[in-house]
Amino acid sequence: MKSDLIALLPRLRRFARSLTRSVPEADDLVQDACLRALTRADQWDPSQPLDRWMFRITRNLWISEIRKRSVRLGQGQVPADETHELVSNDSGEAAVMAGELRGQIDALPEELSAVLLTVSVEGYSYAEAATLFDIPIGTVMSRVHRARKTLAAQIKAPAGAGT
Repeated sequence: MKSDLIALLPRLRRFARSLTRSVPEADDLVQDACLRALTRADQWDPSQPLDRWMFRITRNLWISEIRKRSVRLGQGQVPADETHELVSNDSGEAAVMAGELRGQIDALPEELSAVLLTVSVEGYSYAEAATLFDIPIGTVMSRVHRARKTLAAQIKAPAGAGT
């Protein structure tokens, strides 16, 4: 299980970044999820994919963190331009476009961006995403559609265009 968990870390980290929208928080979340998985390894059913179990742990830990924060004062989100999701090693125009896309995805509500990235970047099917997020498959399809539609509208009418 440990070697499978290590191989899963890059995908788990991307997923955590889509939830937290912060590199340091995502790293902390992944660390907490791995610790939880290792201490509760007996709860994992080896006949099921490890990634689904880990993504569910990560998501549940993030929900718990959000609930904790609602009680605390002064704990906000990191601005989108300070995050490093969807980092591209390209230079020039491609890097600018990747940065703009990252900002547009970050501007989406969390329920849209997390599902969009899970399906589009991580390659999960709608059914797998529905299981992962514990929502109906129709809701997954609707959220992906709304996210894509919103992004397409933003690309056609960039920020700062006359309203």
